[in-house]
Amino acid sequence: MSTINQSGWRPTTPEAGEASDISTFTGNRALMLEEALIFEIGSSETTGVDFDSVPIGKPRFGDLYRDSEIGLPGLSEPETVRHYTRLSRQNYAIDLGLFPLGSCTMKHNPRLNERMARLPGFADIHPLAPVDTVQGALEVIDQLAHWLITLTGMQAVAMSPKAGAHGELCGILAIRSALDAQGQQDRKILLVPTSAHGTNPATAAFAGFSVEDIPATEDGRVDLEALKARLGPDIAGVMITNPNTCGLFERDMKAISDAVHAAGGYVYCDGANFNAIVGRVRPGDLGVDAMHINLHKTFSTPHGGGGPGSGPVVLSAALAPYAPLPFVEKDGDKFHLVEEETAGEHHAGTFGRMTAFNGQMGMFTRALTYILSHGADGLRQVAEDSVLNANYILRSMEDVLDAPFAKYGPCMHEAIFSDRGLPEGLSTIDIAKGLIDEGYHPMTVYFPLVVHGAMLVEPTETESKATLDQFIGAFRSVAARAKNGDPTIRTAPHFAPRRRLDETLAARKPVLAWKAPAAAEAAE
Repeated sequence: MSTINQSGWRPTTPEAGEASDISTFTGNRALMLEEALIFEIGSSETTGVDFDSVPIGKPRFGDLYRDSEIGLPGLSEPETVRHYTRLSRQNYAIDLGLFPLGSCTMKHNPRLNERMARLPGFADIHPLAPVDTVQGALEVIDQLAHWLITLTGMQAVAMSPKAGAHGELCGILAIRSALDAQGQQDRKILLVPTSAHGTNPATAAFAGFSVEDIPATEDGRVDLEALKARLGPDIAGVMITNPNTCGLFERDMKAISDAVHAAGGYVYCDGANFNAIVGRVRPGDLGVDAMHINLHKTFSTPHGGGGPGSGPVVLSAALAPYAPLPFVEKDGDKFHLVEEETAGEHHAGTFGRMTAFNGQMGMFTRALTYILSHGADGLRQVAEDSVLNANYILRSMEDVLDAPFAKYGPCMHEAIFSDRGLPEGLSTIDIAKGLIDEGYHPMTVYFPLVVHGAMLVEPTETESKATLDQFIGAFRSVAARAKNGDPTIRTAPHFAPRRRLDETLAARKPVLAWKAPAAAEAAE
């Protein structure tokens, strides 16, 4: 029988003599339930509810009506609920365990935030409600804006961008507007370090700039001398992630900003990793002109499929006049929305709108709740604990996996490893798949590109030492199996609802729609 270790959890891999490949009639493994597609469960010929036949009247939509069967399966209520409940059991989530995705800050979302976001007056607010009826909501936006400016040491903030990349675009458009106002239309190049987030060059190109790479030094940071050598009258600025995607703080950030400003350019900082420095470092003090803040990372609002994004952008005094509309202003004891450009006013230089309305109210409420419940000392501890946890993982793994920057000192909020030293034929993907068998969503793999076979792990500050120890134990076990050439690691995962896919085939010939067997055979 398997034994229970000191931390109380039982290994899932069978010991000698135990059944390792028992099949069942249902395909289930105890409570790991097999689930067919909803089309395979129900039939389009039936429904889960009996209706009397009713005559179909003349359509009122002209030619805009369905002239063929919709093809959806008919299920009863229990069948429908069970289907989606079973599917939910096959999802990994922060409520199930540590989510080690690097550069994503998959932290726990305090339930207090959710409670506040569901308060009447916030949850049911409408963007077209009369301003006099939403004064409390506008005050929440104004307070959150105040604290974002305070925490970053900046001059202004645009609240309307709805995601990180959307915020990047906002900042770059503000830079473009400032350059145009100065008659600097010839500045058409943005410098982007090779360790930047992938959205950075994409955003720059989308905004009409050309992109040039800036190389990294051996210790994983921006090559300051290479940057200085490229500066000139054609450079609009630099887009830099700090802490960067190698999990390292850019020690030369102030020198970078000074050099770019002296050359007539602006500094955009990708703030996705602000979680590592919040309460400890103010980007404005480092010469940053624009920076987006992912509320779903630093300030714990739901991430990805868990809720709409929100990416406010803080701006320096140089870029504040070009902030987008709309934004909240306080006039006496009343709040109002500035939605029009007014000649002579401080918002006359705005580049226009990013969205129709003022952003994501639910995200604002959650983020402000997080900030106020933590306070200044609590936010500082967020950064300190996230850095401590990442370094604990780094030092716990560096003897079994290559850690390319560990010799240069501590990391920030995320630890990076490579596939260097693995036997021929084994790679990062095998370790990632092995972690699935251990009950974890894999870390970020093959990113950043500056590290071959990268494995980027961000534990966040919300994980306890006991949780980290269990993850480290699993991570070390999988890494050791890979280094020892264990053949089972090549075919992992073994205990997931689905085995390893042919990822190349899936990418080149994805099957995106279900076809009935007869239709599929006919298509072939």
